[in-house]
Amino acid sequence: MKKAIAYYRVSTERQGKSGLGIEAQKEAVRVYTTANEYHVISEHTEVESGRKDNRPELLKALNECKRLKAVLIIAKLDRLGRNVAFIANLMESKVQFVAVDNPHATDLVLHITAAFAQYEREQISTRIKEALQAAKRRGVILGKNGREVLSHQNKHTAKEFANQMRPIIEQLKAEGYTTERAICAELNDRSILPARMGGKWHNSTVHRLLKRIEKR
Repeated sequence: MKKAIAYYRVSTERQGKSGLGIEAQKEAVRVYTTANEYHVISEHTEVESGRKDNRPELLKALNECKRLKAVLIIAKLDRLGRNVAFIANLMESKVQFVAVDNPHATDLVLHITAAFAQYEREQISTRIKEALQAAKRRGVILGKNGREVLSHQNKHTAKEFANQMRPIIEQLKAEGYTTERAICAELNDRSILPARMGGKWHNSTVHRLLKRIEKR
C-alpha cells in the first residue's frame, strides 16, 4: 500500500480541545485513503490560524513525508492555508500532497485555487467594510459594547448585513463549524468583520446573526 501522512488543522485552541472540525477532516481522509489504498502512517494536528505560516506540526509532517517518501494527505486545500505564497513554497518543497476535495488537481490548479481562496477572503472583508462605511455615512448607529450587530433603530441595515453574511455562514457550516461558539471563533480567525467596525465577534452577536438569517 502507498504510504501517507495525514495533516489536520483547526483555527483555535478551543476547537482543538473540543474536536470541532477535526472529525469531519479525519472522516474525509479516512474515506479517501481507504478507497485509494493508502496506509496512513501517522497523523499531525495543528491548532493555528490559516493566516500564519509558522506551523510546527505541518513542518513535522513534511519532514516525515520526505524521510519516508510518503504523501501528505489533507481534507481540504484551505486546511493548508489561504496564503498563495505559502502554498507556492509548499509546492517547492517537492513533497507530494493530495487535497481530498480535489485529489486530481495539478500544482497549477492548486495554486489557482489557493489564489481564489485568498482573493475571496480579502473581498469579503472589503465588501463588509464598504457596506458598513456607507451605512455610517447614512447616519446608521452601529451596535455598542461589541454585543449588538446594529441598534434597535437600524433593523433594516441589520437585515442587509445578515443577507451579506448568509453565504459565509453556510460555507462555515459546510466545513464543519456548526455551533455558535465555533462559528464565532472562525469568523474572528478569518478576519471577517462584524457590523461594528473595529470590533470582534461574540457568541451573542453570532446568535443574533443566525436568528436573522433563519427568518429570511
